[in-house]
Amino acid sequence: MSYISAGFLFTIALGALVYYLFPKKHRWLVLLLISLLYYTSYGFSNLVYVLFTCITSYIISLKMSEMEDKVHRKRLLSVVLVLNFGLLFLLKYCNFMIGNLNSLSEVFGRNLNIAKLTIKFPLGISFYTFQTMSYCIDVYRKKTEPERNIFKLLLFVCYLPQMLQGPIGRYERLGLALSEGSDFDYRNIERGAVRIFYGLAKKLILADRAFIFANNIFYTPDKYSGVYIIAGILMYSIYVYCDFAGGMDLVIGASEVFGITMDENFRQPYFSKNLGDFWRRWHITLGQWMKDYIFYPFSLSKACQKLSRRAKKRFGRVYGTLIPICLSNILIFFIVGVWHGASWKYIIYGLYNGLIIAMANILKPTFEKTVKLLRIKSNSAPYRVFQIVRTFILVNIGWFFDACSSASGAFKAMGQTFKNFSLKVVTDGSLLKVGLGVREIKILFVGVLVLFVIGVLREKGIDIREWIMKKPLPLKWAIYIILFFIVAPFGFVSASTEFVYAQF
Repeated sequence: MSYISAGFLFTIALGALVYYLFPKKHRWLVLLLISLLYYTSYGFSNLVYVLFTCITSYIISLKMSEMEDKVHRKRLLSVVLVLNFGLLFLLKYCNFMIGNLNSLSEVFGRNLNIAKLTIKFPLGISFYTFQTMSYCIDVYRKKTEPERNIFKLLLFVCYLPQMLQGPIGRYERLGLALSEGSDFDYRNIERGAVRIFYGLAKKLILADRAFIFANNIFYTPDKYSGVYIIAGILMYSIYVYCDFAGGMDLVIGASEVFGITMDENFRQPYFSKNLGDFWRRWHITLGQWMKDYIFYPFSLSKACQKLSRRAKKRFGRVYGTLIPICLSNILIFFIVGVWHGASWKYIIYGLYNGLIIAMANILKPTFEKTVKLLRIKSNSAPYRVFQIVRTFILVNIGWFFDACSSASGAFKAMGQTFKNFSLKVVTDGSLLKVGLGVREIKILFVGVLVLFVIGVLREKGIDIREWIMKKPLPLKWAIYIILFFIVAPFGFVSASTEFVYAQF
């Protein structure tokens, strides 16, 4: 049952009704029941993997909490990490490895012909695995007390709104909020409903339209070149942002209906000044997870610190300090690339981002000296616009690896950008033959413009949703009704109706 369905909205509405009818101390049971029922609607086999993650995490986290010896706790932590990340690797990457081994064997004149696995990939496993492993690591670090009720831990693992595509929550915030229950507050219902509506608008009005255009370009990139490729990657940029950000609005809004506040996952990423800033604004919870559990442990490890000391003697204090940071960033984005999917295009995509961020850190002193030498005001509006445009271009180059079916296809599409470049296709109507007519382009244009204005206001600290909610009741509901009757006719359901990140 897709999040873009009447069934999902009905589940949230009925679930909220039952939730608030139950005594507060038992409301978590309602959340657990509807979460399990909803997830099994995708297939009962999905539940087996969820239970495996929950049971192994429950048993080992309790064992770790009983031990004072750090060595023994670390061994137990290693066991639960290997079991769960090992399962994720087996399901998600085993066939990728087998395919590469078969191809490599053919290069050396032998055909291993290893058969691929036919196991169905469970929905959302990357999200709930990362979320639950953060709980185990925090118990190991004695940052979080272990949950002694296995069913409450199961709710944290499979909480309905966030299960398929995040955000990746932390137990000390989300887990405790789920088990404690929340009081009824009409404002939570209203706030959640408005956010759900906003997410659906992003998905159905913008993302699914932009997908049609982008998919037609990158499904057959040999047919297109020049301005077509640029238009295609811009459409893909709209699609992937509105799809994922819209999905986050929907699930966070659904959670707000129950009075549960989830971590934000987006903060106007296309207004970023550099690529590092972009990733601090895009998929915030994944970036925070990587920073807390990969970046700091790796950069502060004995090996990295030893390398840093040697680098300081050879290259100076500044660059010696930067080396562990740069290596950590490259490692993180390699993992982010692998996390996105079992394909070389995602590995290259991750390394592309990691290397640019690493180089930006190394060259930062040079950039600052150049800006000062040219007497450019770093806080001026023109320079800020330059930074945003530069970052947006770098981000869109990366999107080629996401949009195309393979790494070779991505490089080929990039090359096609510089062939047969002609602006005539913009004025002669040729772009209208790629899958979207004049009406659809106009709707996209207006929708993106509205999204841009809302983003600018949010950058200035103005929240449109809160602004509307503070208006008098008649005016407020008049705005809601008008928006509904404007948005509903423009909803566009396409082949991309399921959220793209749900496949992870």
